[in-house]
Amino acid sequence: MTDVQIEPGWKSILAPEFEKEYWGNLTHFIREEVQAGKDIYPLGNQMFSAFDLCPLNTVNVVILGQDPYHSISAVEGKNVPTAHGLCFSVVKGAKTPPSLQNMFKELKSEYPEFEIPNHGNLEKWARQGILLINTTLTVRAHEPMSHTGKGWEEFTDATIKTISREKENVVFLLWGRHARAKKSLIDTSKHLVLEAAHPSPFSANNGFFGCNHFKQTNEYLEKLGKAPIRWQT
Repeated sequence: MTDVQIEPGWKSILAPEFEKEYWGNLTHFIREEVQAGKDIYPLGNQMFSAFDLCPLNTVNVVILGQDPYHSISAVEGKNVPTAHGLCFSVVKGAKTPPSLQNMFKELKSEYPEFEIPNHGNLEKWARQGILLINTTLTVRAHEPMSHTGKGWEEFTDATIKTISREKENVVFLLWGRHARAKKSLIDTSKHLVLEAAHPSPFSANNGFFGCNHFKQTNEYLEKLGKAPIRWQT
């Protein structure tokens, strides 16, 4: 990760982060993981897929996750990592995770015409200006949270601060305690922050279902003369 392969606009504005001590430590840690034969997900530069598919100048919405999926999925007869660099999203052919299933259920509730898809790939959302970012961008295979506290959080905090500073009128969707803790990084005087319970089956009934966040997002964007998100994947 010495020569960071990330979308040029992001690379330019986040350049100071790549010179900081934590980034050097993070790079060293991941290099040691690979040299030790550990499988790291998502693969290669997919760790930056959220940035590559959603350059800073296109960001209108931010959805925060926590940790990449650490499992593999059988896709077309091959076992492949479920994670591909977008929070809540999985590679095409993988089973839709429970949290994303609940997101689709909420969308169906808000938009009765929404058709729940037979896949969990959210690249279409990313290409419309939704930054789908986990606060930790890599994980050791089959070991959840194994790359937590290694430096990624400092990088993704810097990303959130950058969006808050450089942009106006971005919708931040903060679901669950972990995401809501990032509210302090956001200038709420010029951005819309929507908070709710996490869509996980363990918490969705405690405030995620019925939050109306998808519709509120589009109402806010349309009020500003921006194109609404086409939620159908």
